[in-house]
Amino acid sequence: MARGHQKLQSQAKAQEKQAKQKKQQGHNANEQKKAAQKALVHVCNVCKAQMPDPKTYKQHFENKHPKSELPADLKDV
Repeated sequence: MARGHQKLQSQAKAQEKQAKQKKQQGHNANEQKKAAQKALVHVCNVCKAQMPDPKTYKQHFENKHPKSELPADLKDV
């Protein structure tokens, strides 16, 4: 087991290695969440759920809100 100065050197070396690996990974979780949020552009009128495209929105509306009338923007999809 390392002691004293050798221990400090190995800890510093390990920290540098971890920092380098994080930098190579690029995106962090917060940036990924922001990018995913930008893709969710369609919002359900009834429950305010967010969907990425009109086809998914139409499927959601037909399955979750069958008694409600289909919005005008989804009738042609």
